[in-house]
Amino acid sequence: MSCKGFIFQFPSALRRLFATMLIFCEPGNVRKLWNDHYDSLSEDYRKQYGCAKRVQNMVIIDIRVFLESMSKKLSDYDLPNVVAHIDLHSRDYHEVQEEYSINVENKDLLARDSLNPDQKFAYDEIMRHVDENIPGVFFIDGPGGTGKTFLYKVLLFNIRARGLNALATATLGVVANNMPGGRTAYSRFGIPLNLDNNSMHKITKQSRKTQLLCEVKVIVWDEATMAKRQVVEAVDRTMQDITDEKLPFGGKIMVMGGDFRKVLSVVRRGTQAQIVDSSLRMSPLWASVKRIRLNIYIRAVNDHVDALIDAIFPSLQSNGTDSKFIISRAILLTKNESVDEINNKLIERLYGEQKVYYSCDEAKYDKNNLYLMEYLNSLNVSGVPPHYLRLKTGCLVILLQNIDPSNGLCNGTRLICRAFQQNAIDAEIVVDQHTGKRVFLPIIPLCPSDGEMFSFKLKRKQFPIRLSFSMTIKKAQGQTIPNVGVYLPESVFSHGQLYVILSKGISRVNTIVLIKPEKTFDNDEIYTSNVVYKEVLYD
Repeated sequence: MSCKGFIFQFPSALRRLFATMLIFCEPGNVRKLWNDHYDSLSEDYRKQYGCAKRVQNMVIIDIRVFLESMSKKLSDYDLPNVVAHIDLHSRDYHEVQEEYSINVENKDLLARDSLNPDQKFAYDEIMRHVDENIPGVFFIDGPGGTGKTFLYKVLLFNIRARGLNALATATLGVVANNMPGGRTAYSRFGIPLNLDNNSMHKITKQSRKTQLLCEVKVIVWDEATMAKRQVVEAVDRTMQDITDEKLPFGGKIMVMGGDFRKVLSVVRRGTQAQIVDSSLRMSPLWASVKRIRLNIYIRAVNDHVDALIDAIFPSLQSNGTDSKFIISRAILLTKNESVDEINNKLIERLYGEQKVYYSCDEAKYDKNNLYLMEYLNSLNVSGVPPHYLRLKTGCLVILLQNIDPSNGLCNGTRLICRAFQQNAIDAEIVVDQHTGKRVFLPIIPLCPSDGEMFSFKLKRKQFPIRLSFSMTIKKAQGQTIPNVGVYLPESVFSHGQLYVILSKGISRVNTIVLIKPEKTFDNDEIYTSNVVYKEVLYD
């Protein structure tokens, strides 16, 4: 892959793109790529500093930080070394400095005056533990729309305003970005991807990250219900180990939150019993948790899918250039095939010149060339972009791969396409604390997870995005969308799916449900089947 033809001139974003290409695109001649584009990569630093060595150091250090955020090393690539030993920009230092540099403004502190009675009770109880230095484990339990995220933010702002350290983490990257300084639990605690009942952290006791975890007063963990209990238990063992304190989570004040009514942690091809067993509620830690509940009809229509589109995206041709209009609405479904159907209808309605990108597909380990390219191109697999990617300027897309989570580019991030080049897309992040940040997305190789039912491994080189006017329930978790359409051509098939899609909007007035009933009833009401695992809902 080459940068040839780029007209973009944002050096910081280009450095991030360069690091992304190193990680995902396996360029054949890294040093030549560096030499060919060094002027563009260093343009801003050359304007600031007269020393060429210092400029090169700064560029290399930035690239190193990006690489390390994705668990890669500068030494893995044929690039110049940092001339002077500058350890202040290592990943640990960068992460720690980021925590200490979070600003708390007066308007953030005043947000506590907007807490409702339930939120205020939770806030007062947790802050009592903070002020009196009492360890405790809390679980904020509430349906969608009861203000869990708002409560987390108020807690984080007020704890930090006291000069104390408070860490924000979440099970999903897109959820972590809802909170100032938020990071995923895997990144925050160094939890290995493959867990067993005795798994521990991957950070050393001498690291600056460990120092930060020792100093922290409160840890806020959003969507903890989506994490396997083994993940939470590993964090518990990690915190006890680095603090040498045998209390739950090393005696820290742990504020977990979520909703067991939602989709639970993913157990590939797991039975109901296996899914339930992986739930946080089945962990021995649950006995140490103090639960605090937050306590708030949706109209259904039986109509044609085009009517649903008109209701959620009215006058798209005239409103399509309004970013706030685009990002404030979505249509949610259970399966990718239905998502693609809706997205294809909506991209047709959007004004603008169309840009089409075709993937390059390969069947790995297919030594006898059994699979025709036409067949590989026809595969539509969860978590992988389509072969035929149709876009327009101003269209809404969703990222399918963690590229640079610390800068908002994580699986589930929604962006608006601003410009297209042959090998890069200029896009703008439109969610949460990174809203407005311009980024460049490259073509990268992606492979479905090992659990996909193929006798070969599909490798697809494509931009790691899909259209996101419509999206699946799983991708919608952790997001609040003002105007929501729900399309159920068939019933849900897993615990929590129906609950999630009916709780995403900010009000029942702005939520419309299109159902194709699978059976008839004796009255005129519209029904659909639900799936609930009662074991995770009741004590």
